[in-house]
Amino acid sequence: MTVIGTPGPVSLDLDGRTALVTGAAGGIGRACALRLAAAGATVRAVDRDTDGLARLVADHPNGSRGRVEPCPLDLTDLDAAERAAAGTDLLVNNAGLQLVRPIEEFPPEVFHQVLTVMLEAPFRLLRGALPHMYARGWGRVINISSVHGLRASPFKSAYVAAKHGLEGLSKTAALEGAAHGVTSNCVNPGYVRTPLVERQLADQAAAHGIPEERVLADILLADSALKRLLEPAEVAEAVAYLCTPQASFVTGTSLALDGGWTAH
Repeated sequence: MTVIGTPGPVSLDLDGRTALVTGAAGGIGRACALRLAAAGATVRAVDRDTDGLARLVADHPNGSRGRVEPCPLDLTDLDAAERAAAGTDLLVNNAGLQLVRPIEEFPPEVFHQVLTVMLEAPFRLLRGALPHMYARGWGRVINISSVHGLRASPFKSAYVAAKHGLEGLSKTAALEGAAHGVTSNCVNPGYVRTPLVERQLADQAAAHGIPEERVLADILLADSALKRLLEPAEVAEAVAYLCTPQASFVTGTSLALDGGWTAH
């Protein structure tokens, strides 16, 4: 009997490429930054969490082909975000935030902040990055969307709106970039083992009136055929695949890593 082990990483060579990853201090962004650096890229790690960026740099293996450059930045500073993306070959729009509240109780200022960080900032980062990509005739735009870019859930109006908007922005970038060797795609995870998801447990428990221990199985994973959280490294490997030559014909689409959620 043949035993199939854990799949190895996809083969990827990013020597000489510059990548920018937002939300790089933790979770999916951290995993993506380390994966792209391991493939040889110089990674601009963008986050407002300076301590988290310091830990990311410290955990980057010595002797790795690429390197990680910390770039402390609050993405609500949209002009600074656009400047930071200049000279980028590969853009990973990952940064996000979440608040779980009914629409009538949702703070307008938080709605505005979520849309700024998760939709307007990716637009500005694209504005900064695309001229260099077009000039070189190669570029990869990877937007970490969500199953909530494809499906809605109650109590997440800002997050769902931002992710649906990101899907449209990504498709538009794909159509405009095709003639210039630039692809643009979304990766759509279900619930990932990250601090953002862990912080939702208390909010969801309050919103649905159930104990926290029931939130994971009864709420978060209710629509997933696979009853486990996705690991950040699995998302990073999907990002790596979209950067390979074998994925050069994949553009304008959404890669669902949702455990079967959207199969319903």
